[in-house]
Amino acid sequence: MSKDNQQEQEIFTNAEETGTEEELEQEVLEEEQSEDNELEKLKQEYDELNNRLLRLQADYDNFRRRTMKEREADRKYKSQDLVTELVPVLDNFDRALKVDVEGDAAKGFIDGMKMVYQQFKAALEKEGVEEIKAEGEAFDPHLHQAVMQDNDENYDSNVVIEEMQKGYKLKDRVIRPAMVKVNQ
Repeated sequence: MSKDNQQEQEIFTNAEETGTEEELEQEVLEEEQSEDNELEKLKQEYDELNNRLLRLQADYDNFRRRTMKEREADRKYKSQDLVTELVPVLDNFDRALKVDVEGDAAKGFIDGMKMVYQQFKAALEKEGVEEIKAEGEAFDPHLHQAVMQDNDENYDSNVVIEEMQKGYKLKDRVIRPAMVKVNQ
């Protein structure tokens, strides 16, 4: 019987080992699945963080470009406020120079005023200020402000007949539109 007991014991031990091996295999499989799941989560987290980084870099690049454009515009139009204040001075010069005077002293004074006026206009032109051409040009609501209309057969329709007040631009920006009379 001892031989039988020994065989039974071996069978029982083999059965235990087989059960233990199956359990070990099951544990190893579960561990591998757990590691795979964790690896998949880490990959997703990596992808999310990478996408977030790319979006932040794009936002930063857009911010840099936008601020550079704003700085360029600020530099380009830095003198706009000053020019806006000086445009009425140009108008007053124009009016003063149109007055008829008599006498040599007055003519000498007017000649001096003309030189100052030309120098003043040259300084403004150097900054990018230019007069808006109006008379004889097609009416453009972006450049001209129609204050009167007339029906003159010598001009085409929608053409500026007369300039009432000069308009000015600073580079490509209108400072003041020209006040004009337009043909119907």
